[in-house]
Amino acid sequence: METTKFYLGIDVSKLWFDASLMLVVDHQRQPITSQRFINDSEGMKVFKAWLKSNRVPYDANTIVVIENTGVYHRLIWSFCSKHNLNLHIGNAAHIKWSLGITRGKSDVIDSQRLCIYCFKQSEELKVSPTLNPIFMQLKDLMTSRTRLLTQLQSNKSYLNELKNSKDKLLFNTLQKVYATSIDGIKESIFQIEKELMIIINSDEKIKNNYELILSIPGIGKITAIYIICCTNNFATKTTGKQLASYAGVVPFEHSSGTSIKGKNRVHKMANKELKSLLHLCALSCIRNSEEFKNYYNRKKEEGKNGMLILNAIRNKLVLRVVAVIKKQQPYVNNYQKAA
Repeated sequence: METTKFYLGIDVSKLWFDASLMLVVDHQRQPITSQRFINDSEGMKVFKAWLKSNRVPYDANTIVVIENTGVYHRLIWSFCSKHNLNLHIGNAAHIKWSLGITRGKSDVIDSQRLCIYCFKQSEELKVSPTLNPIFMQLKDLMTSRTRLLTQLQSNKSYLNELKNSKDKLLFNTLQKVYATSIDGIKESIFQIEKELMIIINSDEKIKNNYELILSIPGIGKITAIYIICCTNNFATKTTGKQLASYAGVVPFEHSSGTSIKGKNRVHKMANKELKSLLHLCALSCIRNSEEFKNYYNRKKEEGKNGMLILNAIRNKLVLRVVAVIKKQQPYVNNYQKAA
């Protein structure tokens, strides 16, 4: 019986997206066909008609691959979720490195390369979860909060630098001018955090996991929400090691033969914002948790580097987050119970 597989690679930009389709009939690759579509609701209708003209089924025989572009790929994500198309949202760096040495670049070529990547990696690709509007709201609010915090810190840093200037009159004038801006940014951050909690409380599953994560000593509200956003509320059953690696807190071996014998170290490719939040959580643990305070002091006495110990605490926190979600039970502080 003849079997046909459909592999779609889509390169997305702000104004349009290029789709490349490869048919594999009885394990024989057919020529790739490409088409450009406007990245809006009307363009999605034309895209749907194009799929129909090529007899692309909305079932397990079709796989779609796109790169994560932040905002621009959401229409395609929504389309695939609505029509139950198997969609894989890939990491751009991973896709680029997997293709080997390449020359030349254009939107059409990139879509064709994604199509080939989809065909070659089809057995390994994980289907991305369906688009959840609640997660999009949470992610957009968290992104806005981060941008406002950056602006707030920038304004404060500039005023601190002006303190060293000899022109005190100018400094006092600018301090009054910036005060309005700083107060406004603080109020905006407060309103965003208020809206975040409204959204969290509106969904029972998200609220449940949020409260489970908060049960771990050292982890605060913003970190808990950010972890939920990064993992899509653990819809893909993320393991502790995967999340820790994503956060950049897992040390990897660095050696080769007899010439390279480096120390184990974390990889620079990580979610820097999540890593920063976990760092603050680790510092909070050292100050307020007897368990981690004793752990930190004990390792320091053994001669361990302070940052190495902090990274170990960050790793422990991530593993505990995944553990409470997996068990669906609040964290139990066995150290305190034993004491």
